[in-house]
Amino acid sequence: MGYENDRVVSGLICGNDLSKVREAVCVQVEKVYDSCREKDCIEDARVLFKNPECIQRLLSRAINVKVRRAEVMDVYADIEPVPFKRGFYTVDVKFFIRVTLDFFVPRPNGGTRIVTRYGVVLFDKKVILFGSEGSVKIFKSHYVEHGIDTPLRSKLQQDNLPISKVEVAEPIALNAKIEDILDKCFDDCCCIEQVHRGLIDMLGDDDDDGIEVGDVAGLGGNNFPQRRVVVSLGLFSIIKLVRLVQLLIPAFDFCVPNKECVAATDENPCELFDTIEFPVNEFFPPQKFDFPGALEQEQLMAEEMNTHKKHHGHHGYND
Repeated sequence: MGYENDRVVSGLICGNDLSKVREAVCVQVEKVYDSCREKDCIEDARVLFKNPECIQRLLSRAINVKVRRAEVMDVYADIEPVPFKRGFYTVDVKFFIRVTLDFFVPRPNGGTRIVTRYGVVLFDKKVILFGSEGSVKIFKSHYVEHGIDTPLRSKLQQDNLPISKVEVAEPIALNAKIEDILDKCFDDCCCIEQVHRGLIDMLGDDDDDGIEVGDVAGLGGNNFPQRRVVVSLGLFSIIKLVRLVQLLIPAFDFCVPNKECVAATDENPCELFDTIEFPVNEFFPPQKFDFPGALEQEQLMAEEMNTHKKHHGHHGYND
């Protein structure tokens, strides 16, 4: 029992715990050789749609558009060595961001209705990170009792070449607007091919079932200028270069779980439900003075607004 009480478990440790290190352990891990963080404001990025023709008919009638939500569907990254800069690599990153748009369309008999459509925004960026040098191939095999070990095929082999990793938070939807354009090079159909079929299918169908016949009667064709949708998004990301290496680290012990599992079976669903506290905040959302950090954020925004006003006022006076 004394041993159990004296064990170091996962979580915060104190100075006395450091004296309980039992051994130095060699582990194979992905070591981060270099990383950077990015705060990108993607301004007026063109939205691509699965069916541009249907969207053009909708745009011919829409009077406004709002971006409701943005989410990262996929990220592509390509690593290339930097010429004459040993150990450094360029990381080209392409973000595929799905946006949910609400189009405001006037009804023929008055009033306005909202038509929701989905599009995709492409965003590219390039960074330079240190990834070191060296290359080995790693071959593995599974142990087979009383027989010849089974080698893993080439598709499961590994190496220690640099690996790019991109961590990204869900984008912040800032703004959306409809633009009138005359240059056909901006037509969506020219660029939707940049998105692979799997992501296009995730956008859903942009058919005309959300628009009444009267909404598009006499509209479209070549009598009206082409229009497009652009959005502005805020994107936070962390880009890393890692390598698979062996590291020597101090270890306290094996990670033996120190708590019992909570079972959720058909026999005791109500017992498990009884352990859940009543969600008071869901019914009564916390007020500003109860919300963590709300007052501080309000004061900070007020200070930024005053600074912004003084800055513009100063320029206006000089002009």
